[in-house]
Amino acid sequence: MSEWLSREEALERLKVRPQTLYAYVSRGRIGMRPDETDPRRSQYRLDDIAALATRRARGRSPSAIAESAIAWGEPSIATAISTVVHGRLIYRGQDAVALSKSATLEETAALLWALPEPVAFKTPSSEAPPPAGRASAFAQLAMLASQGRPSLGRSAASLCTEAAHTIGALAQSLGAAGGTAPMHRRLARGWSADDIGAEAIRCALVLLADHELNASTFTARVAASTGASPAACLLAGLATLTGPRHGGAGEAVMQLAEDAARHGAEAAIRRWLGHDRPLPAFSHPLYPDGDPRAAALLAVVPVDETLQQLEKAAIAATGTHPNIDFALAALTRSFGLPRDAPFQLFALGRSVGWAAHTVEQIMSGSIIRPRGRYEGSLT
Repeated sequence: MSEWLSREEALERLKVRPQTLYAYVSRGRIGMRPDETDPRRSQYRLDDIAALATRRARGRSPSAIAESAIAWGEPSIATAISTVVHGRLIYRGQDAVALSKSATLEETAALLWALPEPVAFKTPSSEAPPPAGRASAFAQLAMLASQGRPSLGRSAASLCTEAAHTIGALAQSLGAAGGTAPMHRRLARGWSADDIGAEAIRCALVLLADHELNASTFTARVAASTGASPAACLLAGLATLTGPRHGGAGEAVMQLAEDAARHGAEAAIRRWLGHDRPLPAFSHPLYPDGDPRAAALLAVVPVDETLQQLEKAAIAATGTHPNIDFALAALTRSFGLPRDAPFQLFALGRSVGWAAHTVEQIMSGSIIRPRGRYEGSLT
């Protein structure tokens, strides 16, 4: 029979902070149950804690520390911006799903940037805005990065002002209309979406604003730690986001949906898995019981017949549930958005988180220096 420890005993065994303990629980690395004598408190499985403590003690060599600094899911940088606890995404103490029911991206940015008022993402004045899309976004951020001032020695307020300007320019490059309306309405107008579509876009942007120290956020923080400008940090995050294991998964989901429409959902999934490819848009390592962001977005997005069949077939074949990539595909297909809209929504929403982490990293005054280990030949 398993033995269980109190929260205080678990923290003492692991020598970690409470948020790190919660992160281990949310990733399934430590079992948890309500305390039978006080349901308001939790208990943690001793066997899991002992095994984890042993692995941590064994792996404290410089090379192991450097390697763990960029390993998936290992908390390596202290942050107060967001975390995942008990299967819930939390923005500075507030439930992101609850926020997504009414908050705008501007209000979410104020929360993540620790500002008292919603952030204004002003569109740069331009008589002829560039063609909208991914290439335009990269070009715009690259131009701003080449012109931007280093971040070191600047105040948080100055960095936030520049980040807001940069995100406004990014939004324009992705097709957002000009004006002072909230970002979701400007983006919906640029993409010719109706009011219902605009509300769904608002919900998606809020849900995508931040997500712990994921790969693109870690990259943005590394850039920030060198003193790079806010635009350069966002450009680093955007480049990392393109990977098929991150924001680039949206392209695979759209392709899978098109395969399902042509060949049927079950055939499309068999074909996909038969080529030894993980099924996109289903499961998430931080949400073994289902991605709450997907559930929140799907509650306000009509799902077409093709995706309904795809969801049924995927659950039957793999036992996994839809994640946020699936919900973004549903949003794109339902409202006739640009095919690359999943990536573009991800980039615009997450840019708010990259900016928050950039400011936090600069204010910390530290530099991130992961060390590599040479394993090549000298001949």
